[in-house]
Amino acid sequence: MPTISQERVTWRFGSVEALAILLVTLVALRNPLAALVSDPRLQTWTTVFVSVMVQAVPFLIFGVALSAVIAVFVPRSFWARALPRHPAAAVPVAGLAGVVLPGCECGSVPIAGSLMRRGVTPAAALAFLLAAPAINPIVLTATAVAFPGNPEMVAARAGASLVVAVAMGWLWLRLGRSEWIRLPRRSDLDGSSRARAFWASCRHDVMHAGGFLVLGAAAAATINVVVPESWMQTLAAEPVLSVLALAALAVLLSICSEADAFVAASLSQFSLTSRLVFLVVGPMVDLKLIAMQTGVFGRRFAARFAPATFVAAVLTGAGVGAVIW
Repeated sequence: MPTISQERVTWRFGSVEALAILLVTLVALRNPLAALVSDPRLQTWTTVFVSVMVQAVPFLIFGVALSAVIAVFVPRSFWARALPRHPAAAVPVAGLAGVVLPGCECGSVPIAGSLMRRGVTPAAALAFLLAAPAINPIVLTATAVAFPGNPEMVAARAGASLVVAVAMGWLWLRLGRSEWIRLPRRSDLDGSSRARAFWASCRHDVMHAGGFLVLGAAAAATINVVVPESWMQTLAAEPVLSVLALAALAVLLSICSEADAFVAASLSQFSLTSRLVFLVVGPMVDLKLIAMQTGVFGRRFAARFAPATFVAAVLTGAGVGAVIW
C-alpha cells in the first residue's frame, strides 16, 4: 500500500468546494441579502435558514473530520477484538461504543458494514449504527447548545437513543437472518493511502450530510413561513398527533444528526416530548438512511429494519418524554 510520501494527494475543485463557497457566501452576505427582501415572510425565512446553518455547520465540519480520522486511522479489527464474544453481551457494548464516534449517520452506515466484514456480529454492528449518530459527544454538545433552557433534553436524547439501539440489536439477534444482509465493500477507502482515504471519507460525508443539512434548514424555514401558525398550534396541541407529525417530519427532512437539534429547537410550537421524538427518530430512520441502507445492505434488510426501528424510536421517545415532562 502506498504511503503518504509515496502518493501525491491532488486537489481539484469539486462539489464539496462549491458547497463550502456557497455557505460562506450566504453567511457573509446575510445582512445585504436580508435588506434586499422587503417582504416580512421572506425576511423570516432568511433569518431562520441562516441561523440554523450558522449554528450547525461548525458541528458538522468537526464531526465529519473526526469521523474520517476514526474510519481511516483506527484499525478495523479493533472493534472485533474489543467487543465481548457473546453476541447478546456485544450488543450493549457496541451501542455504548457509539460515544467515541463523533460523526453523522451517513458515516455510521459504511462503518457498520466494515464491522460486519471484520467478523462483528450483525446485531452488534446494527446497535452501533443506530447509537453512534445520536449519543456521540458532538451531537450531544450540539443538543445542549440548541436547548440551553432544557439541559434534560441531552440526557433524554442519549438515553432514549441508546435504548432503541440496544433493543433493535437484540431484536435482530432474535429474529434477524443472515441472508437478509448483503455485506458491503467501501471501495473508495480500500487500497488507498491514508491521506487519500481520509480526504475521500471527508468528501463523502460532507456531501451527504452537508447537502441534506441545507435542504433541512430550508425546509425548517419554509415550515415556519408557509404553514399557518393556527395549523401548527392546532397540531401541536394534540399530544399524539404532534408526536406522529414530528416523527414523520424527521423521516422526510433527513437532517444530519449534528444539526437536527437546531431545527428541532426552531419548532417551538411543539412540546418537548414531540421534539425529543424528532431527535430520536431522525438519526435512525430517514429517507437518506433508508436509501443508504438499501444500497449497502440490500432491499430485504431495509424493508424490515427501517419500519421496526421507526416504531421503536417513536414509542421509546414518547415514553421517555412522558416520564420527564
